[in-house]
Amino acid sequence: MPNLGAPELLIILVVLVFLFGAKRLPDMSRSVARSMKIFKTEVKEMREEDKPAHPTQTSQTDQVRYDARPLEGRVESAADRQQQSARQTHGDI
Repeated sequence: MPNLGAPELLIILVVLVFLFGAKRLPDMSRSVARSMKIFKTEVKEMREEDKPAHPTQTSQTDQVRYDARPLEGRVESAADRQQQSARQTHGDI
């Protein structure tokens, strides 16, 4: 791929001015800059979410999530256990 020097960049700039006009170029550059800023912040937030928490900072819900073991291919919730115990006491099983 050829290198872009000063003459090539000047030609590209002149073509852009002819295509979009001198009044639209600053607006376009601002919108591109805003879009890049939003994109960078979103990428940064995604990276922070992917970082594992330190063991001292794990919450109780994190510990429950890791300690939960599926029962016959599914995780049993507290509501499921209550329904099952209600069925056993009423003789629905």
